[in-house]
Amino acid sequence: MPHLTVEYTSNLAALPMGALLLRLNEALATSGQFEEHDIKSRAVALTEFLVGTSLREQGFVHAKLSLLGGRSTAVKRDLSQRLLQALQAACAKVPTPPVQLCVEILEIDAEVYAKASVGESRIAS
Repeated sequence: MPHLTVEYTSNLAALPMGALLLRLNEALATSGQFEEHDIKSRAVALTEFLVGTSLREQGFVHAKLSLLGGRSTAVKRDLSQRLLQALQAACAKVPTPPVQLCVEILEIDAEVYAKASVGESRIAS
């Protein structure tokens, strides 16, 4: 835990997703809330999308951070801001159409969450 899913519109292909995921993982790791090896992230390109009702080219990046419940609003706000700042920094360096950036924090019910590791009991740093 946590799980980070980044959905982005396919017209933002110039964004280096591997580097962006690394930057986002680093933002989470430096928060002090998670063990580095527990952070799992993925990026999903959206080929069918529409922003508003205009047909002019626009895009968005939506980061969803799923984590076990129990953290304070202040901690969740800090995590949200860390991720948003990392998104802003990444998008500022690459020419894109107008793009909206957003972060959503989702809480997972620990009573019904299941997790297992196969192979090594702990991934080496």
